[in-house]
Amino acid sequence: MSSAPVTPRPPKKFVPTPFSWHQEIELEIATLTNMGQGLGRLDGWVVMVAFALPGERVRARVFRNEKNFSEADLIEVLTPSPDRVTPPCPLFGQCGGCQYQNLTYAAQLRWKRQQVAELLKHMGKVEHEVLPVIGSPREYGYRSKITPHFEAPRDGGPVKEIGFLKSGRRYDLLDVPRCDIATDAINAALPAIREGVRAKSASFKKGATLLLRDTLEGVMTDSNALAHEKVGPLEFEFLAGDFFQNNPFILEAFTGYAITEARSAGARYLVDAYCGSGLFSLFGAREFEQVTGVEIAASAVERAGRNASRNGLTNCQFTAGSAEAIFSKITTPAAETAVLIDPPRRGSDEIFLTQLFAYGPRTVVYVSCNPATQMRDLRLFLDHGYQLRKVQPFDLFPQTKHLECVITLERA
Repeated sequence: MSSAPVTPRPPKKFVPTPFSWHQEIELEIATLTNMGQGLGRLDGWVVMVAFALPGERVRARVFRNEKNFSEADLIEVLTPSPDRVTPPCPLFGQCGGCQYQNLTYAAQLRWKRQQVAELLKHMGKVEHEVLPVIGSPREYGYRSKITPHFEAPRDGGPVKEIGFLKSGRRYDLLDVPRCDIATDAINAALPAIREGVRAKSASFKKGATLLLRDTLEGVMTDSNALAHEKVGPLEFEFLAGDFFQNNPFILEAFTGYAITEARSAGARYLVDAYCGSGLFSLFGAREFEQVTGVEIAASAVERAGRNASRNGLTNCQFTAGSAEAIFSKITTPAAETAVLIDPPRRGSDEIFLTQLFAYGPRTVVYVSCNPATQMRDLRLFLDHGYQLRKVQPFDLFPQTKHLECVITLERA
């Protein structure tokens, strides 16, 4: 006699309203959120369904009820979108790394533009044109750095999953033997690296994160190794584990645009306020009389200086500034200076912005990998006498929810 299938129990913190655990529902998907989820409404209640596309009718299974919305897994597409395509990766829908492999690239760019426009309106509280997203020359095989994870082996067994978090899950890892958005060199190196980890399973007492970075030297796995990358005519040195934009195929156009915008209002001097290893500073040195890069980390300042020397650029200077006095060593007149900022995902903090507004540069070019915090900060710029001139998104991360956005601001 066959037994009845076992229904999984809901998590202890599951809220059973407005839907029960694993309740199946049908709904129309109206839009995409900036987190890459399809969004629809059922009897007025918002439901987010990963991998569902606008214009589709879907069947979904609810796994979480929040205060103002629910989340559900996609079970079946009842009416497909004309923009739906077959994803090349067999793990798409399970792996949390990509959200849009099932969407044509042209549609990805349209929706990312709309998402920026909605953030601009609702968080920036301003109506302004968002320029069409500038796409990546490569839709796949572009990512020059990946960081797979693995957990400690259990009971003396081998390491099992080596990969990334499952979609919609906070802890569960999915084994990923190949990543279609990573470069060919990374995918060629990955099998041997995975095999090496499993061969040393007994030595791991806890989990770890691996590094594979595709550089001029080849694929590097040591985060402290010195790496080099070519961007257009310039060559950069950095530690393999440090931050450096990981789509080299769009990087020259991306940095070039930001520098052109900084120069557009006639500024003679550039301040690169989060200069890192000098990416924007070195491109700016060809357009400005003088470039000053500021970075809190002294090691990054030293590396930026070496990068300028490596490329024969003599009009760059780099300084380690404290968070409380980031502009204290800037001597160029504000009326003739453009400031370029590229802060972390959390955006610029209040201390930094207060100093920036006190300095009052002629032009500010704000580069961000998180348009939500960028639009939040934009409101402060507008309140301090700046005018928004351009909003230009760049798609450095095809097939994913992520993008970069460059906004140009001028002092009124």
